[in-house]
Amino acid sequence: MATFVLLPGAGSDSFYWHRVSPMLSNNGHAVITVDLPYADAEAGQYEFADLVAEGAACTAQPLILVAQSMSAFTAAIVCEKIEVDLLVLVAPMLPAPGESPGQWWENTGQEAARRAADVEEGRNPDAPMDPIPLFFHDVPPEVADEVLGRGEVTMADTPFETVWDAQSWPEVPIRVVAGRYDRLFPLDFLEKLARDRVGVDVDVVDAGHLIALSRPEQLAALLEEYVTDLPG
Repeated sequence: MATFVLLPGAGSDSFYWHRVSPMLSNNGHAVITVDLPYADAEAGQYEFADLVAEGAACTAQPLILVAQSMSAFTAAIVCEKIEVDLLVLVAPMLPAPGESPGQWWENTGQEAARRAADVEEGRNPDAPMDPIPLFFHDVPPEVADEVLGRGEVTMADTPFETVWDAQSWPEVPIRVVAGRYDRLFPLDFLEKLARDRVGVDVDVVDAGHLIALSRPEQLAALLEEYVTDLPG
């Protein structure tokens, strides 16, 4: 059995994991879901990491840290603070040392990749930003309604401005999970980013960006498989 620490992406909270966490806990794993203080202008990625590290201290091993989207930045810093047996990055903003989340978009070429995918798949690349087709296109309607009914978490600027002050990635095993139908981070874009930045091939789930909401069974099964594959 393992301890899973689950981090939400930007504009979200621990409810993002509400479909996955029971599947893990019902199989005997310990699950810690974390609400990151995204609205706090005094808190950046390092303060987030302190919060996560404190919550994960003295937990049963192995410790699996799972981060959705922008919380990949937080997770990388957590791995510098505590011993993590496996880092799982889900549809991630996969950071580079010396980079901030605000710089990530231009550095990685995400906008051009997304635009090219929109054109190829017949969507208007110049359409106004709408979270429904961008994020919830494959989420069951009743789940989408429940999530959207809770309202979006307010985002301060500070988390986007925090530079990851590191020279290299910490020495921790990394797995990257990508959505085949992710409209924000197209699959070919994320596959290349994962190879270039952390030297791994992605594991693909037939989902969009919000994998834990649209395909919780597949994601939970992958996480359990990762535990089985850990050394020892």
